Amino acid sequence: MERYEEGFLLAAGIVLVAFLGALVYSVVGLGIVLPTASGRVYCTPDQKLLKVLRKTPPFDNPGVKEVAPGKYEAVLIGQTWQYTPEEIDVPAGSEVTFRATSADVIHGFFIPNTRINMMLIPGEVSVATYKFTQPGEYLLLCHEYCGRLHHTMAGKVVVK
Repeated sequence: MERYEEGFLLAAGIVLVAFLGALVYSVVGLGIVLPTASGRVYCTPDQKLLKVLRKTPPFDNPGVKEVAPGKYEAVLIGQTWQYTPEEIDVPAGSEVTFRATSADVIHGFFIPNTRINMMLIPGEVSVATYKFTQPGEYLLLCHEYCGRLHHTMAGKVVVK
């Protein structure tokens, strides 16, 4: 019986070391980190968050702008049932920093075949960066149920 216990403890230790190794590799080797809120937009209970966002930089002018050669910032607002703007155009090989928030309920911000996957929480600013090396159209999806027309909430990133 003791041999089984020793074997089980050894196997458990090996599994723990393997998981720790995978975690370290994903953070150090692949650069995968958890997204963090990089800011907040405050409003009082009698104010509508969308109106406050429209007066608060950078959300007062959503869209794409070049911040350095080959580096772009895309500012988006998620609201029932759309992204503003709905389309982001960038050249191939560019690094895009997405800065986004929600104006009403929790929305998702997911671009398949990339590592962009964020939650847009009302009033919290979410930030993620990705380098688009391949030209094409990348779908932008909401992956958090946000109401009856959730399935229609989509946008796209066009890489030329």
